[in-house]
Amino acid sequence: MVTLKPGVLLTETEYGMALLDQKSAEYWTLNPTAAVVLRTLLDGRGTEQAVEALTRQYDGADADQIAQDVTGIVDDLRSAGIITP
Repeated sequence: MVTLKPGVLLTETEYGMALLDQKSAEYWTLNPTAAVVLRTLLDGRGTEQAVEALTRQYDGADADQIAQDVTGIVDDLRSAGIITP
């Protein structure tokens, strides 16, 4: 299950999400697509469900491209230390 790193605060905005690491004072903003991915993972679902949600949201979008984008988003969140697997 994916969780936020301890000390990372999350708030949803009209433009996606904003995250703040209280310890390092680093701040990130996520666009609506990345916000869907993170919310899906934090809700206990996997990347496949994030791909499905985005494919429905962006009707006609290429599912293979969405899957690549989701993988990239997850990799970026992990490398930034925002989420823990």
